[in-house]
Order: sequence, then structure tokens, then C-alpha cells
Amino acid sequence: MPRCPGRAAALPPPPPPPPALLLLLLLLLPAPRPAAAGCAALGLCCPGRTPSCRSTGWRPDGSYGPCYCDQACEHTLDCCHDYSQACPVIPCVVSQWSAWSGCAEPCKTTYRVRRRHIIQEPRNGGEACPALEERAGCVEYWTEQGTECKQSLIPAFITTGGFGKARKKRAATDGRERVGYCVEFQLVAITQGCLHSHHSYTHWMQYLREGHTVCVECQHPALDSESLHCYGDGSGSQRNQLLHWQAVGNPRCSGTWKRIRQLDTCSCPSVHSFLFI
Repeated sequence: MPRCPGRAAALPPPPPPPPALLLLLLLLLPAPRPAAAGCAALGLCCPGRTPSCRSTGWRPDGSYGPCYCDQACEHTLDCCHDYSQACPVIPCVVSQWSAWSGCAEPCKTTYRVRRRHIIQEPRNGGEACPALEERAGCVEYWTEQGTECKQSLIPAFITTGGFGKARKKRAATDGRERVGYCVEFQLVAITQGCLHSHHSYTHWMQYLREGHTVCVECQHPALDSESLHCYGDGSGSQRNQLLHWQAVGNPRCSGTWKRIRQLDTCSCPSVHSFLFI
């Protein structure tokens, strides 16, 4: 047949690839990635190391298989791929402090309290909650009925026992000397200011030591004519109740002590002998 001018002859179709080549191409194609369940899909977020808190999915190292959604997985490097997004670190959040309460009990050296509450619990290894309660020392000098507490709560003002010799001479001259008494106390706490008393009339404060027993004399004119007691002598206080004292001549020297006993006949040693003012 004569060919039409201007048209190229049709080419025959290429032969099909051999079966071996098709198999090779299929092997070289990437395998489809399996579905990654992870933590979010199963709603998993667990504390510590929890073997049951497990899913299946991709790990950070690119491997596929069992993965975990607990706090320990970040150390064992087997977390699921979405652990950090599904289980974010949430620290504890607390409220502001409340106002201080009143003293726990009147007419005692006790404590007052302030509190705060948890707004958000920590999750997924977040920072733990701080203390929710604080206490501070407290003294209430009035009862719930509005009456003044006993004299045992009034801080005792003391000085060295040597001061009493001159005071007794003046009282004897006036003919007003009354029979006094002594009280033994055990020193519980002493401020640092007692150790820094540089004046000659305050050197005695440097010998105060916590745990020592001291003897304090109550004599005229500190001896009250009506109650027959010195202010701050601890009369009426309970056993082992902390009482306050203040050294005269140095406002930075003060502390607490516990009343041991009252001695009607004074025999205070000269070393640890003091005087109510």
C-alpha cells in the first residue's frame, strides 16, 4: 500500500518487563508505615514506671513497636512519639497565703497559723507542691472573755544579782523591806545579742547559756505589795510552759526559760544569780 505523504509509520509497543524486574521494583518500594497509636489515641499518661501504660507506635529513635506513656520512659528512651505533647509537665500551683490566724490558745506562748490550698495538682513529673501550712510564735495576753491574763505571761526583766545588795540597803533604810523569794528557771533560748554586751554593766549577760539553771530573786521594790509576786516570775504558768525574759541594759539580750520551782528561802549561787526588776 502506498504511504500517505507527511505521516510517520506507527512504532510497535515496547515489550513488557520481565517478571524478575517487576519483583525487584516491588522490593525497592518503601513499605507502608503502620498506624501509630501513641499516647493520645489511647488517653495514656501514667506516673512513675507503669508497665501497663503501654501502646504501640513509633519511638524517638525511629523504631516501631511497644512504647510507653509513663514518666520513666524519658529515662529508658522508650516513650511513644507523642508523649511530650500528650503528657505535658504540669507543676503544682497553690493559692496565696491566707491571713494569720489568732493565737491557738489565750494566756499561753503558743502559735498562729496561715494556710494555702492547691489549685493545680502536679502531673507528669511536674514540681511537687510546697508546704500548705506555716506556724509562727504567738502570745495572747487577753482571754476569750476579754479579761487580762495572769502575770505569768509578762516578760521578766532581770539584771545581775549583785545589783540587789545596794537595793536591799536602800530598802532597809526606808524600813520597807519585805520578805522575798527566789525562782529557779531553766534557760531554753538566748538571743545572740547577749554575747555582744561590751559595757561593764552588761558583762554578766555573756555568761548566760542555754540549758543552764538560773536563780532569780524577787525582792522589794519589784515585789508587788498586793500580789506579793514579781512581774514575770511565772506564777500561775503551766508545767514546762515557755516564759519570756529580757535583760535590763541591753534590749538585744532576751530569751525564754521554763519555771522549775519557787524557793521561799533564797540561796542562789553567785554565778547564776539574777534579780527581778
